[in-house]
Amino acid sequence: MDPEIDEDLTPEQIAVLQKAFNSFDHQKCGSISTDMVADILRLMGQPFDKKILEELIEEVDEDKSGRLEFGEFVQLAAKFIVEEDDEALQKELREAFRLYDKQGNGYIPTSCLREILRELDDQLTNEELDIMIEEIDSDGSGTVDFDGK
Repeated sequence: MDPEIDEDLTPEQIAVLQKAFNSFDHQKCGSISTDMVADILRLMGQPFDKKILEELIEEVDEDKSGRLEFGEFVQLAAKFIVEEDDEALQKELREAFRLYDKQGNGYIPTSCLREILRELDDQLTNEELDIMIEEIDSDGSGTVDFDGK
């Protein structure tokens, strides 16, 4: 990984990004489609400008493959990450997840995830929600757990 990345982000931030990256790297090939970056940032609650995001993707996707390796993804995401206490963010995410995990079984149905995403961004179309949920629930189980397994 690029050494300058480590200086910009805390290990906790990198761990959160790794978890997000891994959950979208369905083939476990070490890269994600550039099309997924907006979804990941949106799910992480990171505000971004679409035009700026497209320019940054072009900048960091040096081989113009349309896919980002983890280092490239971190480089890009670092530009959007709002300074925040990561432990607090992780705790907040876990608490929000528990709030929706009414049975306490460690997962929520995708229908519940749809409601959460709709609350986060009421501009999302049903088609966009379907695509995001399909990406997150890659095994088609109809459930999502907090650790992205």
